[in-house]
Amino acid sequence: MTTALAPSSTLSAADRCDRCGAQAYVRVTLTSGGELLFCAHHGREHADKLRNIAITIHDETGKLEDKPAESVPAEGDR
Repeated sequence: MTTALAPSSTLSAADRCDRCGAQAYVRVTLTSGGELLFCAHHGREHADKLRNIAITIHDETGKLEDKPAESVPAEGDR
């Protein structure tokens, strides 16, 4: 028998860290079947322990490094 996991959906601003309530960037699927969400800070803080109990760790913390588009000064500001 082969078991395939469905790909995790992308985390949104509505997904909140189970530890502090900040926006979640890490989803951990546990071997017990549960799921935990963490902000980048708590995901890093607990990473070693989570690796021992996780089936998958979906990490979107790279989104935090994306640079926003440069703004163009308004006509009156030039």
